Amino acid sequence: MFPKKRFAQIIAAAAVVASLAACSSGTDAQAPAAAASAAGVGAGEHTALGPIKHINAGVLDTAYVEYGPENGPAVVLIHGWPYDPASYIDVGPRLAAQGYRVIVPYLRGYGPTRFLSPDTARNGEQAAVAHDVIALMDALHIDKAVFGGYDWGTRTADVIAALWPQRVKALVAVSGYLITDVAANQQPLAPAAEAGWWYQYYFATDRGVLGYRRNVHDFDKYIWKTASPKWNFDDATYDRSAASFDNPDHVDVVISNYRWRLGLVPGEPQYAAEETTLAQGPAITVPTVTIGSDFDGANADGRSYRAKFTGTYEHRTLPGVGHDVPQEAPAAFARAVIDADHL
Repeated sequence: MFPKKRFAQIIAAAAVVASLAACSSGTDAQAPAAAASAAGVGAGEHTALGPIKHINAGVLDTAYVEYGPENGPAVVLIHGWPYDPASYIDVGPRLAAQGYRVIVPYLRGYGPTRFLSPDTARNGEQAAVAHDVIALMDALHIDKAVFGGYDWGTRTADVIAALWPQRVKALVAVSGYLITDVAANQQPLAPAAEAGWWYQYYFATDRGVLGYRRNVHDFDKYIWKTASPKWNFDDATYDRSAASFDNPDHVDVVISNYRWRLGLVPGEPQYAAEETTLAQGPAITVPTVTIGSDFDGANADGRSYRAKFTGTYEHRTLPGVGHDVPQEAPAAFARAVIDADHL
């Protein structure tokens, strides 16, 4: 006999799969709110990632987790800040069960991933992180993949889809279009919106760098709570990911990312041409499913970025789900990947 809680999770997962499958046809399908509620916020099944593998790729010794058959169609799932591959702990096995080869890398500055040279800039700009993922695909002999991401993961996948669409079979992008235009970022937002990005301004100060370095565990836990207020994760779930923040380059990469986005530090010269292209807001032409959650506020319906996706497209809204969509609603996220692959 299943425990009642486990039985409820199974029923919930089945309900979201059925609901999302029913709305997967058409150009701008919108998942009903009931489907999102059935996703089961934080209802995780797995408590450990698979074996961690390593490969030299570009400037990194990249650590990654792999699920599924090596000859299966490739899926690359990219985590955000302050998270790690455990965001996909329940997504990876779901996709592997459908025959996919799933690759989930630890980004630069996270977990066991290391820079190969002490002389490489600990740079967090969007083009640098995107090059890391392309280098990983090359090292693993993956020509083309379905991409999925949220936060930094969405930005990285968006950048790859914009610059190298031939490497992207389809895309699942939480929060939609996140390619950064540094010049546009100089324009102020409404006060309430600015308040939500307080940590970016904190990181712009020496005090903020020192504070993050001293308190990274508690700082990032606070971000988890505020970004996903309805997700009742336990300490074990958080600590599983928090171990990745012990990386010796973590603070430097994170600070670089947020300072670069505010135009406070320059990017590296080798990425300048690509950043110029990205600053123009290029359209994404590959088949795409975008996902909006409570974290996106007024933009959860996807209308603000709809015009940026010019290929076959669907949008899904998941009310009751916070920022870490794949870990909070793994059934819905996995379903989106499968559906994107068949758009």
